Amino acid sequence: MALYSEKVMDHFRNPRNVGSIENASGVGEVGNAKCGDIMKIYLKIEDDIITDVKFETFGCGSAIASSSMATELIKGKPVSEALELSNKAVVEALDGLPAHKVHCSVLAEEAIKAAIEDYYEKTGQTANQ
Repeated sequence: MALYSEKVMDHFRNPRNVGSIENASGVGEVGNAKCGDIMKIYLKIEDDIITDVKFETFGCGSAIASSSMATELIKGKPVSEALELSNKAVVEALDGLPAHKVHCSVLAEEAIKAAIEDYYEKTGQTANQ
């Protein structure tokens, strides 16, 4: 059995939404000191909808695949829905990750939440939680 699912390999080899957004509505950057992965998520938000999302990730294949899948899962969605994205949903969408790589999906969740928090700070809103 392969260590990584075909979906993980696909998102690693052909990551979606790579890059940055100039004048982004929100930017979130998180890192994991233990593995050295760094993830940066850029959001473009209009009328409370995430109209565009990009990422820059320095890390392993699982981190890149997690970033790619997470951005796909929140694109076009309301901010409130993106806030609810869990790392579990990312792992499921990727058809699983090896246990020692699940932290990569947690980083993706945290980076999105950080970008939304940044957006709320810039617009003077508070997260309705």
